[in-house]
Amino acid sequence: MSPASNDPNERFSDRYAASAAAALIEAELEVLGTDYQANGYTTRAEADEIGDRLDLRSGSRLLDLGSGCGFPGLYLAQRHGCSVTTLDPVASGASASARRSDRDGIGDRHLAVIGSGGDLPFRRHAFDAVVHVDVMC
Repeated sequence: MSPASNDPNERFSDRYAASAAAALIEAELEVLGTDYQANGYTTRAEADEIGDRLDLRSGSRLLDLGSGCGFPGLYLAQRHGCSVTTLDPVASGASASARRSDRDGIGDRHLAVIGSGGDLPFRRHAFDAVVHVDVMC
């Protein structure tokens, strides 16, 4: 992989794989209060505030843009009972979010999509709320 690669799969696949290491999950739990293989800095308490401010509930449709492994979108769906679509340009991020939603028992309310926030593959007004945290594009 070259440092100047424009292919997000090349840039982030190794990062997603490394974030599953036990030591990194332990550090994430201690610092952020989550175990979603997060590559960001949003804490569980901050995600709780985001979900409350968005007034998420059963029947709400949430888009987590640049979701990576699924935090905070999957967490918010589990906490608030809403459905969530996670969108990430990297296949390994989408796969990780799909595995996590199944593990958490919310797979029936989750759709993992590989795509770009610059060219959203959704119809207008498809979502009630959008989260976009810790994304560096």
